Amino acid sequence: MSELDVEAVDDIDAPAGIDAAEYVLYGGKGGVGKTTCAAATALASARDGTATLVVSTDPAHSLSDTLEADIPATPTRIREDIPLYAAEIDPEAAVGEGPLGMQEDALGGMGELLGGDGMFGGGGAGGAAGTGQTEDPIGGEEGLLGGSMPGADEAAALRLLLDYVDDDRFDRVVIDTAPTGHTLRLLELPETMDSMVGKILQLRERFSGMMDNLTGMFGDDQDVDAEAGIEDLQELSDRIEHLRSILQDPRKTDFRIVMVPEELSVVESERLLAQLDEFNIPVSTIIVNRVMQDPSEVLGEVVDIAGPNHADCEFCARRWQVQQDALARSQDMFRGHDVRRVPLFAEEVRGERLLSVVAACLD
Repeated sequence: MSELDVEAVDDIDAPAGIDAAEYVLYGGKGGVGKTTCAAATALASARDGTATLVVSTDPAHSLSDTLEADIPATPTRIREDIPLYAAEIDPEAAVGEGPLGMQEDALGGMGELLGGDGMFGGGGAGGAAGTGQTEDPIGGEEGLLGGSMPGADEAAALRLLLDYVDDDRFDRVVIDTAPTGHTLRLLELPETMDSMVGKILQLRERFSGMMDNLTGMFGDDQDVDAEAGIEDLQELSDRIEHLRSILQDPRKTDFRIVMVPEELSVVESERLLAQLDEFNIPVSTIIVNRVMQDPSEVLGEVVDIAGPNHADCEFCARRWQVQQDALARSQDMFRGHDVRRVPLFAEEVRGERLLSVVAACLD
């Protein structure tokens, strides 16, 4: 029997560039390999000279480990040979700078006029139904922009993404999102904020005469603060609408769902796909990671990478059977989407060597 020509991992043709949208987002349940896929895509994108930024909004940062580089909280070039930039957003630190980058003092005046026990506040009809809590849409600890608001860390991440999408330094932005629940709250925030901004502006117009008469009661500074708050909110509304239009444009954005071949992951991914569809976020690719299949079969070429032994390893054989059932369901469930497989490697995926293999699986 003739011997097969086995190609070493280092000799695998790493994709020089990728056929991808301008904005690529990887989402899915925590621990399924989103960071690995994002890093691999960014590396492949930068190889052909495409200035690429890879951003992690996941509080459990692992992008630095995956790329084997020190990655700060602001976009920084991490490779001299290729235009690869990276940033790991620290949501808690970003919240400390103001959830959405607006001046707290500028919003103070609007908070006094529209928050607290005023038009929106109180535990009655204008407050949180059945909670007795104050709903202050502008300021305060439980307000829409307040620091303890559920999803405040996602609001901070959104503020930074609003800056990155229009940064002329980058031709492509690859985003390693937070786990599924966090991601959906981030995606839901633009619609929530836009609705609230619209209501505030509408009320401002309807009650402008009354609010002008209150200037003497609250003082000139409060009136100036209120005007500044309105301007900030209008600017934010415009930027949120811009981001929404980008996320919903399939020519610009591709949200890729990452999963593992297990029943619960398939169900979670189906739920995420349905929710993204509600937001009109385009999803073209489903990535099944950590498949117990020979890497040579996945890549379509013989490579010198250790794979599972289904013949002699009972554990491998039984796990492969479980995965095959999940793979079959995912293929049927995600019909119409491009379903890609990434094998389970014997070693942790770090550095360009194995990231190139992952990129080849995704290409």
